Amino acid sequence: MSDTSDPRPTDARAADPASDRERLRVLIRDLAVVRGQVTLSSGAQADHYVDLRRITLHHEAAPLVGRIMLDLLRREGLVPGIDAVGGLTLGADPVATSILHASAGTPAPLDAFVVRKANKAHGLQRRIEGPDVAGRRVVAVEDTSTTGGSVLTACEALTEAGADIAAVAVIVHRSDASRQAVEQAGYRYLAAYDISELEI
Repeated sequence: MSDTSDPRPTDARAADPASDRERLRVLIRDLAVVRGQVTLSSGAQADHYVDLRRITLHHEAAPLVGRIMLDLLRREGLVPGIDAVGGLTLGADPVATSILHASAGTPAPLDAFVVRKANKAHGLQRRIEGPDVAGRRVVAVEDTSTTGGSVLTACEALTEAGADIAAVAVIVHRSDASRQAVEQAGYRYLAAYDISELEI
């Protein structure tokens, strides 16, 4: 396994998107790629698995996720212009929270939201937690996607709640099937990295 230590100060990395991007790529490659026979949520078999929760919940990687995803949204012309980010719990939650923190204090701060897998049975019985998304322009996020099923479930809930979905954005693009499903549903599909960059 490659050395993931990094002597550079955090504030130096924060000023350099290219350096941030390379550092996160190395962290994903070294910490999130699990080799061995696994069954994916789609039921398909694979000889490796990219466990991005090992990144989105990691002390160094999570801030990088926020900055890189926010930079992606800026480069794609969505920031400024969108109001919030979020997706289907659980994979999307730390991604959205990292973007929220990265945007805080900028001229275009973003809210985050959580889409439940089913309506809450008590309290306010909300399907989408956080600031109201009705009438707001949002991006549905996910750490990665194989079939597009999770993020499209989130999009269905967002549409029902009256949100305007500007795009779907993932950290790692893993499957053309996911891109095709998202685009066939009528949404832009964005990714910070392609699976080929992880040297699997």
